Amino acid sequence: MSTFSGLNTAMSGLNAARLAMETAGNNLANVGTPGYTRQRAEFASVGPVSSTGLLASRPGVGQGVVLTGIARLADAHLDARVRGTLALAAQSDTRAEALSNLEGVLREPGENGLSALLNNFWAGWEDVANQPGENAPAAVLLKSAKAVVNRIAQSRTEISDQWATQRQSLDTMVTDVNAAAGAVAGLNAQIRSSIAAGGAPNALLDQRAQLTQSIAELSGATIRELPDGTVDVLIDGNALVTGSTARPLQVTGSPTMDGSEAPAVQWAHRPGAVALQGGRLAGAVSLLAPAADDDTGTGGSLAEAAKSLDKIALELAGSVNEVHRNGKTVTGETGMDFFEINENDPALSLRVLATGAMDLATRSVNSTPDGMDGGELDGSNATKMSQLGTSADGPDALWSSMVIQIGTATKTEAQQSVSTAVAAASAASAQLSVSAVSLDEENVALIANQHAFQGAARVMTAIDEMLDTLINRTGLVGR
Repeated sequence: MSTFSGLNTAMSGLNAARLAMETAGNNLANVGTPGYTRQRAEFASVGPVSSTGLLASRPGVGQGVVLTGIARLADAHLDARVRGTLALAAQSDTRAEALSNLEGVLREPGENGLSALLNNFWAGWEDVANQPGENAPAAVLLKSAKAVVNRIAQSRTEISDQWATQRQSLDTMVTDVNAAAGAVAGLNAQIRSSIAAGGAPNALLDQRAQLTQSIAELSGATIRELPDGTVDVLIDGNALVTGSTARPLQVTGSPTMDGSEAPAVQWAHRPGAVALQGGRLAGAVSLLAPAADDDTGTGGSLAEAAKSLDKIALELAGSVNEVHRNGKTVTGETGMDFFEINENDPALSLRVLATGAMDLATRSVNSTPDGMDGGELDGSNATKMSQLGTSADGPDALWSSMVIQIGTATKTEAQQSVSTAVAAASAASAQLSVSAVSLDEENVALIANQHAFQGAARVMTAIDEMLDTLINRTGLVGR
């Protein structure tokens, strides 16, 4: 090995230290960049020149250092954990938020809740029973009745609006998934080409990781890494992205809650629903599901709430009309309905038919022991009407059951949302502990590599002085 090779060894040390400092500087520059994964310059020692033959010399020293690559310090296991926990947290968060909004529709407990309005309605019949035919208590009763009708209709409308909002959100999320899937397919092609050319596409890998995490949050997708640097994005084992090809999703089903076909996420390129295992899409689809055919309440939360309101409206109109038809007004008319309702759309069609005191059947047909009519001052039928509020299967009981069911579901989903959010935060923290930039660590790396650069420069200076002595001063002794 010649003396001149020492210059090359020192030069490799200078280059290595410079590249290491540039890498640390790049990390520091991106300390606040979302999705950035810290990088590290990796080096390998260059061995000595091999000697062969019978007269081989003794082993020599190494030839310096060579850059083997810029490593991206990501952990595939932690990345997969983040995607999995994020999908579950997003699904629970979507459901918890929707149920919280649904609970707000109830306005319970409070003076604007249906239970308080029903109490006022039944109390109004008691006042009418004490003053049959009087306009003042009748006006109060009718006002209370209209407040109940308006509250049922308004609650039903608000639930329909929430359903429509979730449906629009489902469309938007599917569009976002398709856009992200297309971007991942494009990045796959770029990354494959870069790796094949010997490059290190770390920035592209960071972009792809962010996109796959977003897809996982929305759809619960999983990722499968391939030897050529590309990834497959899978939803329940079916490829959303494979190589440079993306297969889009689409939303099918009715755009309104009263439609005949429930919304679903399906593949656009072939028939069949997408089996969503998590993510915001799964949460939205579960909320938009139709009500169960039976009374188990296992259908979609919004449709079940609307079904309960319809049932309450039917029970209210049916029970009140039955008692009202069996009574007489102060003028002796009988067989009159108090409410009008369309059974095909109960909550929104319910309205009050009575307009004044003369339309209220306050008298019983047979109000005395001997079967004689009690006259205009008879309020026994109104009293009977006021007692409907205590019925075990009346509208009050149905409303109470609905409130308890929604409240319990909201509390359960909120607790689930908190627990899954904690798990997702823990996974993200573990991921950041590996891939995030540490200012202290990078500053130490800068100082260490600065000294390494200075040391390599000192070696080069020493070798330069040696060569100067050999070239310019050899043979000058004694002159």
